[in-house]
Amino acid sequence: MLIIDVKDGESIDRALKRYKRKYRDTKIMQEIRKRREYKKPSVTRRNEVLKAQYKNEKMRGFEG
Repeated sequence: MLIIDVKDGESIDRALKRYKRKYRDTKIMQEIRKRREYKKPSVTRRNEVLKAQYKNEKMRGFEG
C-alpha cells in the first residue's frame, strides 16, 4: 500500500502527482499484466532473443 504524506500548504493536485509518480515507479501495473497469464521460461527467453535480433537488424540498417 502506498502512503503519501500531504505536507502543510500543499495542494491536492501536487500530492496526487506525487502519488501517481510513486505508483508508476513501483511498477505495480507491469506486475499485474505479467501475472495475468503464465508464460513458460523457454517462451520468455525465446521472445527476448527474437527482440534482440530485431533490434540488431534495425541498427545494422542505420549503419549502412
